[in-house]
Amino acid sequence: MFKVVSLFSGCGGADYGMVGGFTFNNKKYKKLPFKLVYALDIDKKALETHKLNFKCPNVVRDDVRNIKEGEIPDCDVVVGGFPCQSFSTVNPTKDPFDDRASLYREMVRVVKSKQPKVFIAENVKGFMTLHRGKIIAQVKKEFEEAGYTVKFSLMNASHYGVPQKRERVIMAGVRDDISKPFQFPTVTTADNPVPLSVAVQELAIEDKKYYFSERAVRGMKNAKNNMKRGLAQNLDEPCLTITSHLAKVSLNSRDPVLLVDTDRELYRRFTPREAARIQSFPDTFQFAGSESDAYRQIGNAIAPVMFWHVAKGVSDMLL
Repeated sequence: MFKVVSLFSGCGGADYGMVGGFTFNNKKYKKLPFKLVYALDIDKKALETHKLNFKCPNVVRDDVRNIKEGEIPDCDVVVGGFPCQSFSTVNPTKDPFDDRASLYREMVRVVKSKQPKVFIAENVKGFMTLHRGKIIAQVKKEFEEAGYTVKFSLMNASHYGVPQKRERVIMAGVRDDISKPFQFPTVTTADNPVPLSVAVQELAIEDKKYYFSERAVRGMKNAKNNMKRGLAQNLDEPCLTITSHLAKVSLNSRDPVLLVDTDRELYRRFTPREAARIQSFPDTFQFAGSESDAYRQIGNAIAPVMFWHVAKGVSDMLL
């Protein structure tokens, strides 16, 4: 078994994909030869969720900047989705190297110290495109200086069996003394994507707390940037990207919603379990905390099924 250190682990979306051994949408994703030996995050509720679903011997709640290299066990793989808010295309004027963005250097520090065979990093689409590619070039350069051959790819989760159009940059580094290269996974469902109906089994549900108020609908209709029905989802297609704000009460956002009744203009948000399925978490995956906690954890997670395909590529290379 290859030992895995997980940084910025959140509730464990990437970790679930690394380990494998689960079923989603009636498809089995076989167990992979990886064992979690260390998981780190600053979010208490996310780590409580992690503990519910994994048997990792070292689950640490702390800021990565406080962690000394000697506290992290030796490993074969380091994975991590370092904070991405500063790389978002929603606010391109934001300082791309503020305190949160510079956390990638903490991952570089760990990789340089532990010298795993492979590292896998994940981030938002804007990470690749902002500042005309200068950001990702700088990050790639620093990992290369740590002793790694680095490549990256923009992956769409809907191309790999996830019922969501979620684009994420995956950066993979292989230690320079390893001759076999890493290959990004072949697209599996681009021509026949998994529809949202896999996650949403009933459009109309009884629990009224998931429905938006008449006031929220009026607010959407009166908004200057009128998005009337613009983000209402078609159950026959993959969902648009979900975020950590699914507990919202306003319709004036970029989060996808469900239009239950056109005539009555009845909209609702996804339930936490529906949101989890949209991210490709199986129903056996448990979430700790309140519904708001669950929404945040789900929206911030890496889609397990997509990451399973990445992890399988790593295992094929190492075996």
